[in-house]
Amino acid sequence: MFQLCNNPNCNLELNHKGKHSFICKKAWTKLFNSDDNKKIDKAGCCTPRGGDKGGYQNHVNRNSKVIIPYEKLNEVNLSNYKDGYVIRIFPTQYFASKYKIANEFVNNTDIKVGDNAFILYRTYDDFDNLPPFPNWKIRSVMKYNPATKKYDIPTKNRRGNIIDDGHYLLRISNSGTNKKKNRFEGPAQGIFAPEYADANTNFLCQSVLAWLIINTDDSPYNPDDFVHLKAILDKHNLLTSPHYEKDYIMHNGKTTCPLCQKIIKHSALNESISFEDEEGLTNSTEQVGSTRSTTVNLFHMVPLCYASLENIPTHVSWGHATCNTRLGQRRCYSFTDLQATEIEIDITEGDKKHLLGYANATKNFIRSQNGDVWIRISKGD
Repeated sequence: MFQLCNNPNCNLELNHKGKHSFICKKAWTKLFNSDDNKKIDKAGCCTPRGGDKGGYQNHVNRNSKVIIPYEKLNEVNLSNYKDGYVIRIFPTQYFASKYKIANEFVNNTDIKVGDNAFILYRTYDDFDNLPPFPNWKIRSVMKYNPATKKYDIPTKNRRGNIIDDGHYLLRISNSGTNKKKNRFEGPAQGIFAPEYADANTNFLCQSVLAWLIINTDDSPYNPDDFVHLKAILDKHNLLTSPHYEKDYIMHNGKTTCPLCQKIIKHSALNESISFEDEEGLTNSTEQVGSTRSTTVNLFHMVPLCYASLENIPTHVSWGHATCNTRLGQRRCYSFTDLQATEIEIDITEGDKKHLLGYANATKNFIRSQNGDVWIRISKGD
């Protein structure tokens, strides 16, 4: 019988050699094909909205430093971000006028530009009318120099003993009537905060996703071969958790799309998406990315937001890219969730009423007893 190390913070095999480790991806990587390993690796990385124009890093691990927009600061719990954070401020927020700091930042010891905050310039108007102070510098990444015992070696690599130095970034494009050249100066500063997960949480999310791949329809894998992965999931109460069936992440032992509740085929994990048979999704190629997206992608049961960390093992699954597009920034409710609200939706045929299904509190998500879903896509009356 396979056994894990007795250390509660170690997921290696019993009597392993060397240091303890919570993270042990070989529990699936040694048996997965290369495409499936890449699929899991990608799910452990960030793909932020806005990308580089917002100063964000792309396709880096979720356990990275995050960027907190100043306007979102009151929504976040900064202690959530074990790998650090930096506050992004627009010049129109920081300056009252040219070279004059807005009152809210004067004597503000919690926010210091050049230390835990930076200014992001996105237009020439802001750069001309609210310029950086003369003694300010473009942000840069500096590596520790043992010889000088200072951070004085410029680097593009954020690994190792480094610091961010400087006060502002330039992400200025020549849009509109402005004929000046684009100015993109200063390195990306961090990841999109709602996509953050610490290293251990990220590992458990990937462990769950690996298990779901193994249990797809037409999977080339035998679940019984993954004794190490099963032991890890069991240790963290994720092997037979009731949430799989309740949320329709799995059904009768097979991986399913939580929104449409159809069984997911292993062959769909890495095939390019097609919209030919997707009625009502004419514009989805722009939203999903027809040339790069696969039919099945990472699916979050609860939208990623600033107020809480939702990239957690019980909220991740695989789902159809088109279902992801339809769902948008909404929670995916199961029939059990909606039935508990006791908000019934009826349809009338002649003088008779029939139960259509149940809705969430805001009535923008309805599910019938057979799993059909209706989502309100506008804020109409």
